Amino acid sequence: MDTRPDLTPTRPELSWVSHAWRYAVCLAISVAVWQGVAVSEARDHQLLFATELLLGLLAYVLVFFRRRAPVPIALAIAAMSALSGIAAGPATLAAVSVATLRRPWQVVVVGLANFAAAQFYTTTVAPFTIDSLTVTTLINLAVNVGMMGWGMYLGSRRELLWTLRTRAERAENEQELRILKARSTERAQIAREMHDVLAHRITQVSMQAGAMAFRTDLDASRLREGLTAIQGQANDALHELRDVLGVLREDDAGTDTAHPQPTYADIEALVEQARHVGHDVTHLDSLSPTLPVPQATGRTLYRIIQEGITNARKHAPGAPLTIISSGDVESGITVVLSNPIGFTASGTPGSGLGLIGLRERTELRGGRLVHSQVGRSFVLEAWIPWAA
Repeated sequence: MDTRPDLTPTRPELSWVSHAWRYAVCLAISVAVWQGVAVSEARDHQLLFATELLLGLLAYVLVFFRRRAPVPIALAIAAMSALSGIAAGPATLAAVSVATLRRPWQVVVVGLANFAAAQFYTTTVAPFTIDSLTVTTLINLAVNVGMMGWGMYLGSRRELLWTLRTRAERAENEQELRILKARSTERAQIAREMHDVLAHRITQVSMQAGAMAFRTDLDASRLREGLTAIQGQANDALHELRDVLGVLREDDAGTDTAHPQPTYADIEALVEQARHVGHDVTHLDSLSPTLPVPQATGRTLYRIIQEGITNARKHAPGAPLTIISSGDVESGITVVLSNPIGFTASGTPGSGLGLIGLRERTELRGGRLVHSQVGRSFVLEAWIPWAA
């Protein structure tokens, strides 16, 4: 099976300079072949002289169109060169052009046709001064083999240059695609981290502020307490946002802005914080305390539980939330969050992208995340391999 590229892109475009020097070489070949007999033909064989001129002129015109039909034109000019030494130049150019295609049967057919035409011309139409037929045959054979070999070399070189150029262009395009993909991945990562960090805190701020707006029995001290709690939640949101940006700025790692990210050990504190603001949360953790959860896995689980608490607070305020963590090194870690549905929503606006971001984050760690309605409860279940 031929796997070489299409011939059109491998062949260089011919400018007027390219045509000019090719015709100059053809003219030199024509002069070299015809000059030995031109004077005698003009004096003793006017008809043959006229035939050589006519066929030679026609060959120079026809060779200009050699790329449109390489083999037919090469064979036609070869036939002309059997009766015209002037056509030897165009015949050489047309044969070399066919050889650059590197199709074996075309090279053989055109090469034999040119050899036969040269043999006929040098032994019949305009015999050389060399008396030995063997020498004449060897010269014609060597010239035609060299001619076709040169054309095949040019074709091979063109294909090599085309291949290298194509590979370079493909590599450049792939590099641009990799850059675009990396930027897209980075934007998605930033969006996930920003959502996970801010949604939880801002939801707490919104709920506390909303609760205070409906309280008419608060004195100055209790009002000040509530506002202080809201300010604390807002400050925590700013600190966590700074932590995320510090991690995302890889060049700034190790500076004061790059703080450790939450791990599995921080989940209990997250649950206690939710309880502190009045959310009924039950956390049943059956993981062995002697086997520390890998940091990346723990961070993903932390974000899942954080988003689950935030969603429960938004869509089912006042409903109890149950969190069950289980698993081991072999089977991985499963986290199930469930809360009753049917309560009035809190009114806190949401982006609707929380679960989408969690699913992407979970799948990036080789896990899976599903959510469903089981009876009158909303259930969010995630599984992540231990060493994600």
